[in-house]
Parts: sequence; C-alpha cells; structure tokens
Amino acid sequence: MNTTSRFVPPTRIGFVGLGIMGVPLVQRFLKKGLSVTVWNLEPERFALVQDAGAVWVDSPAEVCTASEVVFVCVLGDDALASVCLGEHGFVQAKGASLLVDFSTSSPAATLRVAAQLQEATGLVWLDAPMSGGPQAAREGKLTLLVGGDSKVYEQAKPLLSLVSSNLTRMGGLGSGQKTKILNQLLVGVNYVLMAELLTTAKAAGIDPHQLPECLKGGMADSTILQRIFPQMASGDFNPPKSYARQLNKDLKSVKVFVENLKLELPVVATAIQQYRNYTEAGNEMEDGASVSRLYEE
Repeated sequence: MNTTSRFVPPTRIGFVGLGIMGVPLVQRFLKKGLSVTVWNLEPERFALVQDAGAVWVDSPAEVCTASEVVFVCVLGDDALASVCLGEHGFVQAKGASLLVDFSTSSPAATLRVAAQLQEATGLVWLDAPMSGGPQAAREGKLTLLVGGDSKVYEQAKPLLSLVSSNLTRMGGLGSGQKTKILNQLLVGVNYVLMAELLTTAKAAGIDPHQLPECLKGGMADSTILQRIFPQMASGDFNPPKSYARQLNKDLKSVKVFVENLKLELPVVATAIQQYRNYTEAGNEMEDGASVSRLYEE
C-alpha cells in the first residue's frame, strides 16, 4: 500500500453489510458521488440501495476485486471472519488495498483476522466502529472511533469525513474496538437507567414527557435523555431504530472486557444482566430502547 497517497473521491469503494447502519452509509457515499459495489448475506436488502446507484456482486471477494477501499459493517466476530477469510471472502481476491471495519467486533478478533488477511493479501486494516445511529449516518454526522496506523488513518480521512463529523484515532489497531466497548458500556447502562427513570417518574406522578425539556442543559442532561427517553415514554418502537440483540451482544463484550481487566463493577454488571434478561426473553428483534417494557409489570 502506498503510504503517501490519499483516498479521495471518486475512489471506488466496496461495502459489505446492508443492515440498519449499512444502508444509510451506502446511501451517503452514493450521495457524495462515489461508486459503491455491495454485497449482503440477505440479497433482498440490495433493493434498499439499488435505486440510489449501488452495484450488486455475488460475494465479498467480488466486492474486493471491484474496489480500492472496502468497508465492512456486519454483526460480530463470526460474520467478520467469514467475510474476510471465508470461502468467498476478501482473502480469495486481489483489488482493494485498504479495509475499514465499521462493525462492532472484539479487539481480539480484529487483531487476529486483520493479521491473517494482511499476511495473505496485503490488505491494510483500520477498525472504525461508530456511534450515532442511522440518521447520523444519512447526514454524515457519525462519531467514528478509529484504530490503526497513523499514516493509513490520514490517508483514509477524506473518505471517513464523508460520513463522520467527529473522527478520532485512538491508537493502534484494535483501539477503536476497545473505545467502542467503553461507548457501549455508557450506552447500555444508560438504556437501563432511562427505563428505570421512566418507571420511577410514572410511579411518582411526574409526566415523563416533560422531563427531557425540564432537565435540558443541566447536569443530568444527555443525548440519551433527549433522544432515547422520549422514545421510551411514547412507546415508539416500530419500526425498530436499532435491534436489542445488537446492544445485548455489545454488552456481552463489555462483560468479557471488564472481567479480563479483573475489575468488579456492580452497576455495570446489573445493567448488563437486566438488558440480557429482556433481550433473551424473545425480544432480540425488538427496538433496543424497548427494554423499558421490562419494567411495565
């Protein structure tokens, strides 16, 4: 990989993973004039980006061949390994020189898969898990938490800036995923806290719909109070803006991460268990914020 050139539009890019976040990311890249070649495990998802100009191919390997930079946004370690190292994965192709992983994966899987892929193909890796949700992706306002070589990061910044208004390199490869674990710790605990806040407000006879405006600008204010709490108070869960299974998976990663650091964090542990109780009671595909239903009884 050339360490002096920069990836700037109209770079040919590939994208694997057309989920809740993948679709608006592809739409954003297309809106900015890039050609985007895509693949997804469920082919019917292609219809969501076809009219915007995306091009379909039949495997991750073909995405890699057609692209200079490939982006990945899949669900977890197993999917990441399959896309990169599987029978029809990137490892079977030549083409792209840079891979940017938007997925939330474990730091260990990132290091392992990246090393195997680079050894086999020379493909250089940045881990860039994201925060902000689908609307932020459509508007180019995601927060990206990036890990990888500093020179490679500088090369990729023109492309990353198309979808992010706040991108930070946190260190070497895997640092982005470690930072995302910290992010999900905050998010997961706060989802459960908002659910308990809603329950308490109702029990106390306080109108929960007034709380976000009432507390705005104070020490208790937060994006989650302003965005997720009103969603919980209104029961606005359909269609899902995120899936409970995703946050539950991330919180399992938080649990392992904390245990490996030999920390005892009782507040975090309780929130993780509460979210798990809700999700694994048949609510995997419900909106992530619908955990407030856990307290309705």
